[in-house]
Amino acid sequence: MIKKAILTITITAATLVALAQASKTKAKPTPAPGPVPMTTLDSASYAFGLKIAQGLKSDGVTTLNYALLTKAMDQVFNSKTFLISDAECGPAISNFLQKTRNSKFEVVESGGKKFLEENKKNPKVVALPSGLQYEVITEGTGPKPIATDEVTVNYKGTLIDGKQFDSSYDRNEPLTLALNSVIAGWTEGVQLMSVGSKYRFYVPYQLGYGERGAGQDIPPYSTLIFDIELLKIGK
Repeated sequence: MIKKAILTITITAATLVALAQASKTKAKPTPAPGPVPMTTLDSASYAFGLKIAQGLKSDGVTTLNYALLTKAMDQVFNSKTFLISDAECGPAISNFLQKTRNSKFEVVESGGKKFLEENKKNPKVVALPSGLQYEVITEGTGPKPIATDEVTVNYKGTLIDGKQFDSSYDRNEPLTLALNSVIAGWTEGVQLMSVGSKYRFYVPYQLGYGERGAGQDIPPYSTLIFDIELLKIGK
């Protein structure tokens, strides 16, 4: 009986030691695999893909058919027959980018149209056949300019959300310009004004900066609002 008890204790102790060692081994974290070394070809291939994707993303592209993109590269490098001709590539890319760009600014365009539709219901607002809308803030008594005149004005320009993008008032410096050298909305609108007048103009994108916009502050397809004060005609 004593020998059996000693044997049992010995086995139990051995089992505990084995379990403890197994526990330590299991608890040790497996080191994460390091980065796979890249060859010169690998690095260049990745860099080409990265730069192409970054350029496309900056143009508003969010996805492509990656299988066909890879297929096209394979066909070029291995002198296989192309699915479309070189002549078809330009229009295909141009049409796609134009559609992508239009989609990106669709919200801006539709928002402007909706704004103008609601705005012309205001009894103070006059809507012209061209799409230009205006309201009189102050009516002057001086002469009216023609398109070839040079005029001096104070003005403030905002987007329909109220964001200001330009103001001669802030610069404390009126602007002198040839009336036929500015956006169509200005050329048409300022001719309605007498010297001493101040009007507010609502300019649809077609009479403003169109599908291109202007700089960082005026997105493509933007409807614009201008407060314009006609100070004088001529130098």
